Amino acid sequence: MGSFSAIHWIVVVLVIVLLFGGGRISGLMGDVAKGIKSFKKGMADDEDDVAASAKPAQRLEQRPASASEQSTVRDEHKLDS
Repeated sequence: MGSFSAIHWIVVVLVIVLLFGGGRISGLMGDVAKGIKSFKKGMADDEDDVAASAKPAQRLEQRPASASEQSTVRDEHKLDS
């Protein structure tokens, strides 16, 4: 009682084919396949866009502060206090 046998499934398939016809069912399956292909293509395009836009971080060169810059920082600190 809860599961269908093979004969039940055959009858269901025959009724569906009679109601919709073979052409409509194959057309629907083609539309589903096109939708899946376009979805996969869109996902691949998004991954390519993300990979192309992700640039490696640029390093900033750190140079030692000159004596005049250090004295300016000290003078500014004294003014703030």
